[in-house]
Amino acid sequence: MLDKLDWVHPRFEELGVLLSEPDVVQDQERWRALMREHSQLEPLDAAVRRYEAMLAGREEAQAMLADPDMEEMAREELDRLAREILDTEREIQLLLLPKDPDADKNVVMEIRGGAGGEEAALFGTMLMRMYARYAERRGWRVEMMDANMTELGGVKEAVFSVVGAGAFSRLRYESGVHRVQRIPVTESNGKRQTSTATVAVLPEAEEVDVKIDPNDLRIDVYRASGHGGQYINKTDSAVRITHLPTGVVVTCQDEKSQLKNKEKAMRVLRARLYERLQSEKDEAYAADRRAQVGTGDRSERIRTYNFNEGRVTDHRIGKTIYSIDAFVDGELDEILDALIFADQQEQLRRMNLT
Repeated sequence: MLDKLDWVHPRFEELGVLLSEPDVVQDQERWRALMREHSQLEPLDAAVRRYEAMLAGREEAQAMLADPDMEEMAREELDRLAREILDTEREIQLLLLPKDPDADKNVVMEIRGGAGGEEAALFGTMLMRMYARYAERRGWRVEMMDANMTELGGVKEAVFSVVGAGAFSRLRYESGVHRVQRIPVTESNGKRQTSTATVAVLPEAEEVDVKIDPNDLRIDVYRASGHGGQYINKTDSAVRITHLPTGVVVTCQDEKSQLKNKEKAMRVLRARLYERLQSEKDEAYAADRRAQVGTGDRSERIRTYNFNEGRVTDHRIGKTIYSIDAFVDGELDEILDALIFADQQEQLRRMNLT
């Protein structure tokens, strides 16, 4: 591995010198860029130095094997170093992966009922609660943006944000078609039904990420509708924003205040436009996302929730767990950790680092 890392120390030392040069210090934009690179490279430089020291220690231990009095101690040292070298190689591989600029962003999540009518909408409500419970476990905050509910409390469409450090880095894997197999509460003959809901996870964009010209917006206000508080249908508080160049439409009616609904709608609009921009830059990602989210058909799925058998199966990595009640109550980490690991391994394979 070291032959692929011979650039690390020279570049790290070069950055240290550059950051102290007067002309660089005066150029704040360049200084910040170099400082960012220096900070990102520092843990890799430290890991490579530890790795080099371990390899040197292994050579010394191997030389000690020739001494009968030192052989047992040398073998113990070699066993310890073998474990530490493997761990450090893994650490270095992960540090070499390009950092996703969206990893630490908050997210905007969209859930829509798919195939299955009312049961699909009720499944959407279950998913929304599942993500709210997961956010609660991680100390994140969930903020409702907009919801279109059925008479039985199912989700036709719901949009909400999840605010917290690293939210996108973990929830990004939830994009796609989710399938449920269970006996619906709406089913009188006890027959199992298969229904779907689609989930989209978008990184929440800041104003600096997406520039929106106010002249490109059409903003309509209207009376909120649906189940809920006394203010419903009494004030023109609901907001619909149309981005004219792209045709993207966002609505928000969750707040009593028209101003707050407009602010929330703008957050969703920025997220959707940001995702569109990112997709245009990376057509492979766009194709992958379309393949994941699909149309909501029963035959398309990234994950199946089978309540009769008490299992959850993620079809992308072929992993099944038999703790469905805990999972839908927000204990998602076992599957999310496996998805993150599989994604990292694929990135390493593409970089020829595995």
